[in-house]
Amino acid sequence: MTKNQDLITVEDYKQFVGPEKIEQLYQKSSRLQDLHVVNINSTYYGGGVAELLSSLCILFNDLGIKTGWRIIQGSPDFFSITKKMHNALQGDEINLSDRKKEIYESVIHENAVRNHLDHDMVIIHDPQPLPMIEHYRKRGPWTWRCHIDITNRNKELWEYLKQYIEKYDAVILTLEEYKQDLRTPQLFFEPAIDPFSIKNKDLTEKEMDERFEHHKIPNDLPIIAQVSRFDRWKDPEGVIRAFREARKEVPATLVLLGNVATDDPEGNEVYESLLDCQEERIIILSQQDSALVNAIQRRAAVIVQKSLREGFGLTVAEAMWKGTPVIGGNVGGIRRQIKDGENGFLVSSVEETTERMVQLIKDENLRREMGRKARKSVEQKYLLVHYLEKYLDLFGSFSTNFSIQNYF
Repeated sequence: MTKNQDLITVEDYKQFVGPEKIEQLYQKSSRLQDLHVVNINSTYYGGGVAELLSSLCILFNDLGIKTGWRIIQGSPDFFSITKKMHNALQGDEINLSDRKKEIYESVIHENAVRNHLDHDMVIIHDPQPLPMIEHYRKRGPWTWRCHIDITNRNKELWEYLKQYIEKYDAVILTLEEYKQDLRTPQLFFEPAIDPFSIKNKDLTEKEMDERFEHHKIPNDLPIIAQVSRFDRWKDPEGVIRAFREARKEVPATLVLLGNVATDDPEGNEVYESLLDCQEERIIILSQQDSALVNAIQRRAAVIVQKSLREGFGLTVAEAMWKGTPVIGGNVGGIRRQIKDGENGFLVSSVEETTERMVQLIKDENLRREMGRKARKSVEQKYLLVHYLEKYLDLFGSFSTNFSIQNYF
């Protein structure tokens, strides 16, 4: 039997953030040792929320705070409805019929029966499990963590969801610009990456070569890549159009690498719609291979994240951590991570994307300097211990009647 690999601990982050920050985390957690916390979302794999929870729960437990993670279950109809809700919160129209509400509410009721939540802290992620709060007598504060850019939300849907949201004791949004008119106190947490995960840890040249060879990705020309879920909000079609124009000036290979989240019924449709665009220098892969993601983000000359809407965009931070310059859509959390022209480029059109692709492919010194600054900015703001500390502050601020004291 092989020996299990040791889990990552808070101490492992000392090399990046220094001993003072680690000691501060221990001090803050020392007052929270009796807490029992649970997180609930709708998928174990695919997208940034699952990645955050996978590593974050381990760090909480390392600090002595018992923290669990549960996944709600649902029918295809349920996830079709919640995907439409997700899209509507980002600006789409939705036919919010009584039948849709009935399915949504009944599936959540079933999940509430299966999950006995008598925890000190309950954190519900995104709209899928939102109504669970209806079915419990709270033992401690409940927090709704919304990872979506809701600045252009559908008003009818928002009014429907608001009846549940305002029953929570706190709402966490990603950016202050997402703030809404709510009775519930709102806080703002920018998410972060785990530098020790398979997706982000250092790789040798041999390890990267093996991934490229296994997936038959040519490595003879500069690589431009977009790594993200297959989702039309990521605008993969726009990336392909920009690349086709860019390669008229510079030789390159485009790789679109993604996966399909288990709670996203539209993902496979988006992936299949792109396959007609494949050719020798346009490679479209749907793979659940974290090491391949890592290798591409490291080997690429340029990473693109041309999102039309983006709550935050952890794939941007991942690439920046690896010292790769990123061309990102000028939306949501991407523009918080990228300082245009300094540690990457922000774009608002296919034409701008093409221009920046060509510029970066032609200028190796610019790529190197942007990449250096990009990694430094992630180290300072977007490693998981920074995110962890925000939750410790929140937990410590709840009073005996579940209201937030001394946080702001």
